[in-house]
Amino acid sequence: MDITNLAPRSIVPFIRKDLTRKMVFVGGPRQVGKTTLALSLLDRLDPAHPAYFLWDDPEDRERLLRGELPSGQPLIVLDEIHKFARWRGLLKGFYDKRHANTSFLVTGSARLDYYRKGGDSLQGRYHYYRLHPFSLREIDPDARPSTLEALLHYGGFPEPFLSQDETEVRRWQREYRQRVVRDDLRDLEQVREISLIESLLQHLPRCVGSPLSVKSLRELLEVAHETAENWITILERLYVVFRIAPYGARRIRAVKKEKKLYFWDWAQSPEGGPRLENLVASQLLKYCHWTEDTQGFEMELRYLRDTDKREVDFVVLRDGRPEFAVECKSGETGPSPAALYFRARTPIPRFYQVHLGRKDFGDEHTGVRVLPFTQFCRELTLP
Repeated sequence: MDITNLAPRSIVPFIRKDLTRKMVFVGGPRQVGKTTLALSLLDRLDPAHPAYFLWDDPEDRERLLRGELPSGQPLIVLDEIHKFARWRGLLKGFYDKRHANTSFLVTGSARLDYYRKGGDSLQGRYHYYRLHPFSLREIDPDARPSTLEALLHYGGFPEPFLSQDETEVRRWQREYRQRVVRDDLRDLEQVREISLIESLLQHLPRCVGSPLSVKSLRELLEVAHETAENWITILERLYVVFRIAPYGARRIRAVKKEKKLYFWDWAQSPEGGPRLENLVASQLLKYCHWTEDTQGFEMELRYLRDTDKREVDFVVLRDGRPEFAVECKSGETGPSPAALYFRARTPIPRFYQVHLGRKDFGDEHTGVRVLPFTQFCRELTLP
């Protein structure tokens, strides 16, 4: 499969519009396609384009520090500039002098809204977008089961998905983990115990889909609780993992603290139920981020669990109010008892149970619809 045959990423039309008014920041995991997206907005898909600057390149870095931006370019792309401690001040100077005739697109493989190491505030000068791995409808607007099967197996990052070669996928995953830990982590964080973080990354796939016990991780790694929590937070900042908090409805004895953990690259999760749940979590997180970044609503992805261990995998909140809940099942079973229980006791208006089969049925009495995940993506127009 050739990436040039794919439709533009779902956030591209919104980025084009925003670039006429403000700077645009695009954050996301390493190798998720930020550079390709940025170059696609220039007049040719070429890293040697004079308007493209990569902070990791020594020549580009020196030109930026000297303020040598090319004239006559309607768009300047600055890639990984957040690795410079005073990047915000440098960027503010570029923008304030040139924004009347030049647009700026800034990309980075860490949270550009977090790493603010000095410089003047850029508040009001930019819009922020998060680029996710490929989603089902981004690759296949018809959301066919065969495409979903490939996404489940190879993940949604461009290189492994487009190669669909088992050996190349394994090599890519191994090299990806090494680069995140030994390059990105070294550049952006003051962490000495690199080998322990590598051990943490090897262990975390076993934790996917279950409430994460930082206490157990602390004991496994033989470090302080604060250290283990900080390392997980760093991996979140680097777009390696994400966590979702519980949703506490009033009429149930909901758990309050323990979060669930998932990978941005769901192919890192164990095959079967955990990987399907991770893929659905990633798709719903993308829906939340897309809605926030393009429409301005406050979105949250949560899960629902009570003290009796009844659980529904996901709840999506819009401006603090529940929009819908989603339970994942690999088979075409009837509504789960937990979904029926919470449907009767929470203000969540819609419950879905998604699966990998073909059956689509709802029950007017229970209010829980059971349907293929492919159909769920089509009907909710998930990006």
